[in-house]
Amino acid sequence: MTTALSASTVLTNALTHYHEELQHALSALERDRAGSGEAFSPAFRLPEPSLALEEFFSVSDIGIAELGTYRGHFLRLLDLMRNPGTRTTKTFASLTIVARAVRHITETGERILIVTPSSANKATALRDAVHRAIVAGLVTAGQLQITSVVPDVSAAKLWSSPLSEDALLRRRNPLVVHGSAEPASVKELAAAFTAEHAERLWRQYGVRVWYTLGLDNYRAADMIRAFAERDLLPETDSGTGTRTHVHSVSSAFGLLGHDLGHRGVTESGGRTLPRARYFLVQHLGTPDMVLSLRHGSHDRGNLPAYRFVPSEGLYRQEDDPHFPATTFDPEEQLDPTFYTRRPVTSAQMDPLITTQGGGGLVVSLHECLSRYAEVRGLLAAADVSLPADPRRLREWSLVMAVTGTLNAADRGLLPDSEDVLIHGSGSYGDQDYRPVPDHHRLTAADASALAGHVEDAVRAATSH
Repeated sequence: MTTALSASTVLTNALTHYHEELQHALSALERDRAGSGEAFSPAFRLPEPSLALEEFFSVSDIGIAELGTYRGHFLRLLDLMRNPGTRTTKTFASLTIVARAVRHITETGERILIVTPSSANKATALRDAVHRAIVAGLVTAGQLQITSVVPDVSAAKLWSSPLSEDALLRRRNPLVVHGSAEPASVKELAAAFTAEHAERLWRQYGVRVWYTLGLDNYRAADMIRAFAERDLLPETDSGTGTRTHVHSVSSAFGLLGHDLGHRGVTESGGRTLPRARYFLVQHLGTPDMVLSLRHGSHDRGNLPAYRFVPSEGLYRQEDDPHFPATTFDPEEQLDPTFYTRRPVTSAQMDPLITTQGGGGLVVSLHECLSRYAEVRGLLAAADVSLPADPRRLREWSLVMAVTGTLNAADRGLLPDSEDVLIHGSGSYGDQDYRPVPDHHRLTAADASALAGHVEDAVRAATSH
């Protein structure tokens, strides 16, 4: 299931390829689950293999591409962005989540409505997965629904799809925008709705409400990154026996999933993997994980002090190389994708990096623009296309990760492993999608308003 593309290798339909191994890992995960707070959650079981399931999973390709050597570090890209309907790694978790919902619906006959807060990409990916399940014939549009709650600052990043373009599907699967000074408050809103209304909707309409934000829902799918690493990469290119994994993060769910898969692979007694070192890349709007790693706290008071240089029109600092040397604005929001403040996952990532090695770095828009042409050239060799005009870029995750890698190498901050794997978690421009128009979105200021939209959606599915 691999295809050679010059210096690139593609594993096609990874979720089908790893179905048995993933199911085994899911079963182990269910026996030792992290607390998720979910009132309802389907079992950690995938449907049995079938042609329909294979078609459903067919957008789960994974690519490995060589990017060359930079300052003694051999760089590769782990391309997790190959689904043309999302262009982000959220596809893998979303397909796995929806597959579990399909299994539950098939076995019990119960309807499920997924509720997910998102900064945008997760909503797009879960909606894509729900539609794929319907088109593949795994479920009907009345059996599986989704409501997504997104901050208004991210609305332009929502991808239009049949779930928004078809009038009936749009009624059954509402996209809800929430205005707030704190974008991450959509998590509290969706959680409050679930706590207050899920049981009533089950009693009144026979529909299970699944709030899917639990960490294990995402760690499960991200384990396949380690499976692909084992099968597609050499055991190590580093004299230290290590591999540094670089990832643009908000909460680092993807790296925690890789760590879980890495431990599963190395403890199975089969082929070994290089010891994993994790390197986090963030932006100035939400640098919380790097702050925690550096200072043991998410307190923004630990950010270095910036001074404005009028002759340059830039802010500068030289006190801490882990933070941008230059920025247009110390308060900038480079990309609303990364919206989580004070992530609870710092409590897991900090000791992991302390024990195994790694680090973290924050980048600015100015730094990303300064290296944009260089990054674009590197990625072109990996068959990843960035728009020539950076103003057309809508998802900055990959550019942040590559810029962070190069900056860290320049500043001597990368761990001593020569082997660096950049996790490509998302990249798309305005040419890749149509935004959901305003009139295809709803708004909700509180849990009561959200409940009204959800109940309308449930009724629309019940009446057909």
